[in-house]
Order: sequence, then C-alpha cells, then structure tokens
Amino acid sequence: MILHHEFVKIAKKMGKKLAIIDRTTDKRVPYSKALIASILLARKFNKYEKGYLGIMIPNSAGSFLAVLGTLLAGKVPVMINYSTGAEKNARYAQDKCGFSKIITSKALLEKIKCPKIDGMIYIEDIMESITKFDKIKALVRSKLSVSSICKATAKATENDNAVILFTSGSEKDPKGVQLTHKNLGSNALSAIEVFHLNSEDSILCILPLFHVFGHMVNFWLPLLLGSTAITYANPLDFKNIPKIIKEEKPAMIAATPVFFAGYLRESKLGDFESLRILVAGADKTPDRLRTGYKEKHNKLLLEGYGTTETSPVISVNTLENNRPGSIGKVFPDQEVKIVDIDSGAELPANKEGKILVKGPNVMKGYFDDIEETSLRIKDNWYDTGDMGMFDEDGYLWHRGRLKRFVKIGGEMISLVNTESILNTALPDHIDCCVVEVPHPTKGAQLIAAVSEEINKKEIIKKLGKELPKIAIPKTFMVFPNLPKMGSGKLDFRTITEMVKERRKEE
Repeated sequence: MILHHEFVKIAKKMGKKLAIIDRTTDKRVPYSKALIASILLARKFNKYEKGYLGIMIPNSAGSFLAVLGTLLAGKVPVMINYSTGAEKNARYAQDKCGFSKIITSKALLEKIKCPKIDGMIYIEDIMESITKFDKIKALVRSKLSVSSICKATAKATENDNAVILFTSGSEKDPKGVQLTHKNLGSNALSAIEVFHLNSEDSILCILPLFHVFGHMVNFWLPLLLGSTAITYANPLDFKNIPKIIKEEKPAMIAATPVFFAGYLRESKLGDFESLRILVAGADKTPDRLRTGYKEKHNKLLLEGYGTTETSPVISVNTLENNRPGSIGKVFPDQEVKIVDIDSGAELPANKEGKILVKGPNVMKGYFDDIEETSLRIKDNWYDTGDMGMFDEDGYLWHRGRLKRFVKIGGEMISLVNTESILNTALPDHIDCCVVEVPHPTKGAQLIAAVSEEINKKEIIKKLGKELPKIAIPKTFMVFPNLPKMGSGKLDFRTITEMVKERRKEE
C-alpha cells in the first residue's frame, strides 16, 4: 500500500463527500477539493530540496493537505512538535534529518511566541502565491485517472518512509522514528477491522499529527476509510470539544486520559450520544475515568496500547472484547510475546516480563541511528521497553516502563504501580509522579512529586493497605506545576531532575 496513492483512489471515488470538517477555521473540504489542493501544494513543494520537508501546523485542513502534498511531491514529511519547545524541536529536526525547509503557520508562531527560524515557510504565503493558472492545472490533473495521477508523482514503495516522527524525549533525547507506508497502512486497516468501521463513521480528530496516535488514528485512518475527519486544533479546549461532538456527531474519538477527563468534566448529558467508539491511549486509564463515562454518558471508555515505533497500536479493548484495566487483545496482524528480562525466555500467561512485538507495523528503524535500532529490533522483534503480561484469556496487561522499575532491597518495585495506587489515594485534581533517587544503604529510595500539599501521614497509611513498605515513598515534594508532555503525560525525565535539584538544595 502506498498511502498517498490510496488517498488519490479514495478521493476520486468519494468525490463530493466531505473529507475534512475543520472546526478551527470553519472550512468544509470535500474529497475532490482535497485532491486538488494536495496536487497544488505538491507542485509548490516540488521546488524545495529533495528528501525531507518539515511540517509544523496545528490539526486542521491545512495540516492534512500539507502532509498529502509533501508525499505527492515525493518527499517525506517530518512532523515537528510545536506544543513543547517549538523552536528547539524545529532546529533539532533540521539538524537530525539534514533538511532546511519547514512548512508552518504564521498564526501558530505568533500564538506560541516562537520566532521564525531559517528555512521556515508560512503556509499563508504559499496559499497567497497560488495563481488562477495553478488552480486550473491542478483541477485538470485531478480529473485524470487514478493511475495517471499516481504516475505523475515520484516513485514509492510500501517500504519507503511515509513520515518521520520523534519520540517524546521523556527519558532521553528524542529519536527520529521512520514509519513506512506499510507500517501505517497495516495499522489503519487493522483498526478498521477490529472496530468494524465504515465510511459513514466520521472521526473526531483532535490529536496533533506530530504524535503517532494522531498521525494514524486522526489522519490516515479517516482518509483510508473514506470517512469524514472532524479536525480541531486544541485538544485542551475542554468546554468546546463536547459541543463540537454534539453538533458534528462523530462515531469515534481517540484521546489521552488527561483529555478525556477534561471532556467528561465539561460535557453535558447527551453531548456524546453519537459516539460509538471511545479509545484512550498514550497513558494509563484510571478506573474512575471509565466509571465516569459509564455513569454520566453510558459509554464504554476503551483502553489501548501502542508505541511510536509500532505505528502505533499494538493492542486494544473493543466493545465485544473488553477487560477493564487491561490494554486489550493484540491486533490481528501482529505477534506479541512476554520474555524474561534476564534470560529472554518466553514466559507463560500470568508471568510478567518485557513486551516484544513483531508485525508489519514495526518501524523501519531510528533515523541515522543503527546502534539504537539494533538494540531495539532483533530478529524482527521490537523490544518495547515496557513490562507486561498476558492473562489466561489473551488480554495484555501493562505494568509500566522497564526503566521505571527499581530494585530496592533485592525486590523489583514498579514506580508506575506505586503511582497508580497513590493516584487513588489523592484527590482527583492533584498530579503525582514517583521517581527514584540514590540511597546510601538501600541503593535507591522513592520520592513522590505532587502538585499540592497533602496530609502525608494519612496518604502513607492508605498506601500501606495496598503496597509493601519498600514500595511506599516516605518523602513528598510539592511542585505546583508538574511539567507535562504534549500528550498530557507527566514529563518523568524533567520531574526526576527537579527532584534531584531540590534534594541538593536541602
């Protein structure tokens, strides 16, 4: 499957059907016009350097068309995170992948107060430069057959890169993940099969395309399905998004637990009536969030699991197969095994170990990093770096990052598990993150960073009912604004450094 060729085929078939409802700019773009606009942009992008083209545009018709135009021009889009450190991320991407041009938005740079750096080109300026003759040429080309349009684009194979995405950098410097047409296409087709989706199922698209969850579920999934993508640029607009859902009536939404919590809080009865599929990913879904959606809207909030390197979905709960607390069953075209962290031997059900994945969704590798790629992919098995297990019914359970396990007194302690229990003991509005710091006699100790003052004795007493003593943090540090990633996840790496700095000061 060549993704942009599939788009051409579907756009020709769907014609006047709406491809994009852009709720940020109030534009409604039929498939026929999306094809014309993509061809137009491809002609503009053709004059830029070969290879890679940076894209830094919020979720909108503009971001969709820029990615499509880039691929039709025979270039690979490099998606740049504008939500946290846009200037730094843009320069990092340019340096890492060796390109200069970045398609961005003047309005975005002004809003996030990011300076225009060398190589940035405003999409607004590109649109203004389009002449009547350009439009006529694109229109004529769009009327050609699918094969003729595809032949006019640069040659591509299913194993060529379709995008470069960067890992979050929550544990170390971001890595450039090379995802191919086959990677993303296979994952989208599996999602269509598993959720029984059809072209009438419109999808609310609020996740940014620089995040793999958004790039597959919010971009390629609706386009390959031939459905309508309802885009909105700000997933943190908790008040407005429930209104958009009520008005546009999407059948599916995918988001992070933090975003779902905001929508639940601000929604009114009836707002989510149209939604058939609600999928949470990128972080652990709290039980209280599932309960909240069931009690307020009678909707099942389904939890899934994936990584940037796996395009992204590895497993997911569905309406037919749902085990709350688990991360669901493995996608049909993939294999997953649990292996011992020391010996590498495959483990049976109910035994915890590392999660390894094999399938058409596994990335080609990290950009310009053969060493890291060889460490993570061996014999076609990708080492997720996550801990988990299968239960006797084939549901996968996530136990946290291996790097977030620590040995104390000879015991392996999961920081994620401690966090999970701590979250249930704290009021809903308080964020917490448990980190490991060196200890002179025990080797390591746990410290909890919290966003507000708490009753330490009371919390420790609650934790003692569910955790062994060595897994209970005895020190609590208050940081009013715990840093978060663009997905809403707490920035574990930065918080760890903050805790270490605080300890030095004390």
